[in-house]
This record gives sequence, C-alpha cells and structure tokens, in this order.
Amino acid sequence: MKNSLKNIDLLSLIQQKYDNFSKGQKLIANYISNHYDKAAYVTAAKLGEIVGVSESTVVRFAIELGFDGYPKLQKVLQELIKSKLTSVQRIEVSSNRLNEDNILKSVLQSDMDKIKITLEQIDTNKFNEIVETILESKRIFILGVRSSAPLASFLGFYFNLIFDNIRLVHTTSVSEMFEQIIKAQPGDVVIGISYPRYSKRTIKALQFAKDQGVKTIAITDSAESPVAQAANQYLLARSDMASFVDSLVAPLSLLNALIVEIGMRRKNDVYNTFEKLEKIWDEYDVYEKDDYRDEKL
Repeated sequence: MKNSLKNIDLLSLIQQKYDNFSKGQKLIANYISNHYDKAAYVTAAKLGEIVGVSESTVVRFAIELGFDGYPKLQKVLQELIKSKLTSVQRIEVSSNRLNEDNILKSVLQSDMDKIKITLEQIDTNKFNEIVETILESKRIFILGVRSSAPLASFLGFYFNLIFDNIRLVHTTSVSEMFEQIIKAQPGDVVIGISYPRYSKRTIKALQFAKDQGVKTIAITDSAESPVAQAANQYLLARSDMASFVDSLVAPLSLLNALIVEIGMRRKNDVYNTFEKLEKIWDEYDVYEKDDYRDEKL
C-alpha cells in the first residue's frame, strides 16, 4: 500500500489492524477514529501530545498502517474529511484554521494559495489531451449540481458561444440526470464537475456514460476522488473548504483556461460569432452605452 492513496478506507483499515497495535498506538487509533476531522490538521507532535504518546509513536503508527510516514497518513485524513464531514463539522474545523480577526484576508490568501498549488500541479499534457477530446466530440454534455452547478453553467455559457452541440444538464434527481444523458453516444463527451462533498448524481451519471462507451471528463480536486475514478480523463484544481463554503476559485480559473484555450483553437468561429452578437446587442440595446456616462457629466 505504500506510496498509494487510492481506494483506501482509512477508518476500516484502522479497525482491521486494531488488535495488533501497541497500547500507545491504540490511543492514536481511537482518537483518529472518533476525531478524524481534528486529527487531519495537526502535526505528529501535536497529535502525540493530545493522546499522551511521543511523536515517534505517532510516526510508527503511520508506518504500521503502511504509509511512508505521518505526512502521507495526514494527506489521506484530509481527503477523508472532504467527503465525510457535515456542514456543522466543517464550521468547527475551519474555525481553528482561519484568522477570525481578519476573515477577509485569510480567505483571499487561502484562495490565492489554491490557485498557486493548482498551477504548480496541473498536468499540461492531460490538459491538452482533454482540449483535443472536446474539440473532436460530436456533442458535449456538461453536468454539475449543488455548489458545482455555477461552474457547469459558466462552462456551458461560453461553450455555447463556441460550439453548436452543447447540452447543459439541469437536474434535481438521479433519474432526471440519466434521462438527459441517455442519448449520449460514442463520439460524444460528458463533462462532470464535482467537488467535496462529491455528488452521487454526478458520479453515477459519469459512470453510466462511461459504461455506454461515451468519453467522460471529470473536473475535480483529486485523482483519488470518486468523480475522477468514474471518468476516462480528469483535470484537477485545488478546492479546500473555507468554513461551510467550498472554495471554487481555482476550479473557476481552470475552466477559464480551458475555455480560452479552446476559443483560441476556434478563433475564426469565435470571431464571427461575436461579430454577429455585437450587432444584435447593439440593435436590441442589451448593454449600457458609453455615452450614458457622458450624459450624466
């Protein structure tokens, strides 16, 4: 299991190995099982202090579970809480991580960090492969629900200006989602967007489309997420929680880059579309004119 974080049910693993742990390791196991939301964001030394054991005991506990060290265990814990924490627990955890004297600065700095990490970790080859998949597709289905719905709408809005074959899937149930993507066929692509807590509807729809031979693309936060596992291809953008709110700044920036890249590949079509739209917008007085400001002066 070393160096692999995929498909690990950490809490079950701890229970399986519990009887073989030392007395100190059992204290750690009990704390993590009951307070994994808090354990995910403390150092090995702090965790040892909380349960009354040495830092080295905490490190040995991680190794006993099959990890290379405590940081790997901590990373799995952080992945675990993304999908398991309730909104109330999220508020409790984030209260310990945010500077409550300056929430504005803390959140903006956190969002900047997420974009920076996303930029450092993005796989350019995968990005280019996904661009080609989208450009070669006959039809493009886009789905995202709950907090990811605005991201799907943003992508759908701009893709509608580039392509003639966009289907933004609006849904309030799993059955409705299947009804809207059932016509997807090989040669089409389904793009599913989901961030913690991951939507079962999106996961099931991606898996359904994939099983039908339709190409699927996930936009999510981790290669280990169930959304990425249900897709043929995926792009990752960092999204850690800020209180009960999911930060979607980095995902939005990633979608922006995807739209711009595809727009550049379809530059002539986009130019012609906007040329026609500008005439329509002007004729039907869609946007405020610059001369409005002049009249006010």
